[in-house]
This record gives sequence, structure tokens and C-alpha cells, in this order.
Amino acid sequence: MRRRASRMIFLALALQLSAAWAIAQDRPDLVEQGRLLFSEQGCHGCHTVGKMGTPIAPDLSRVGSKYPLIYLANWLADPAAQRPTAHMPKINLTEAEVRALSVYLASLR
Repeated sequence: MRRRASRMIFLALALQLSAAWAIAQDRPDLVEQGRLLFSEQGCHGCHTVGKMGTPIAPDLSRVGSKYPLIYLANWLADPAAQRPTAHMPKINLTEAEVRALSVYLASLR
């Protein structure tokens, strides 16, 4: 029974990752909007992507291969709700900005 539940969870996560990658592939404009938001919101002040940024917080260069799109969106909407001990502040983002930024992060592989 446990093995079957584990498989179901794995398949659900795999589908979410595939969906995130498909969205990023089909919506290069959304990825670009997210990339611009990343810069405008000052995310490089704490995070690195590639060789850009400050290594205070986690390197996000491959964050899209580690977390599904829905997790990234929920994290951006309210980091403390995802992990109460999170050091990342809640950023005032619209739903559209959360979507664009999460799609951008999901594209980082």
C-alpha cells in the first residue's frame, strides 16, 4: 500500500514538473516577464542565478529542476506559509506577477 502511494506521489510530481516545463516552453514571453520581475524586485540582492547575484540565499540556477511550478508559486505568494522559519520576506506581488516569476523560476534547469 505504501509503495503504491509513493508511486502516485511521484507520478503527480512528475506531471507537475512536465507541466511547468511545457508552460515555460510555450510561453517564452511569460518566462521573460518573470526574468524581468526577478531583476526589478531585487531578487539578485540575495539569490544567484548563474554568475549574477549575491550568494546570501540559495542559488536558484537550477530551482526548476528541484521544485514543481505550484510549489514555486505558493512560495512566492507566501514563503512563511510554506516554511514558517523561512528568512525570505513576503513580497507584494500580483497573481500575474507570481505566475510569471514562478514560470521563470521553473524554467531554470
